[in-house]
Amino acid sequence: MNQLTEKSISCPYCGETIEVLIDVADIDEQYIEDCQVCCKPISFVVFEDNDELNVNVYSEDEAF
Repeated sequence: MNQLTEKSISCPYCGETIEVLIDVADIDEQYIEDCQVCCKPISFVVFEDNDELNVNVYSEDEAF
């Protein structure tokens, strides 16, 4: 069974803080999910740092 971790992120488009659920199985993965407020596509990059699950978010125009 996969664990879900709740994280707060800021939308790179509208700036709203939203809560997202991150699956630990997604470590070292990239995926796209629409913002719950403005509906624009956010690129998520999930990684582990010092045994802590983290996520960086980017707009479609940003390089990562």
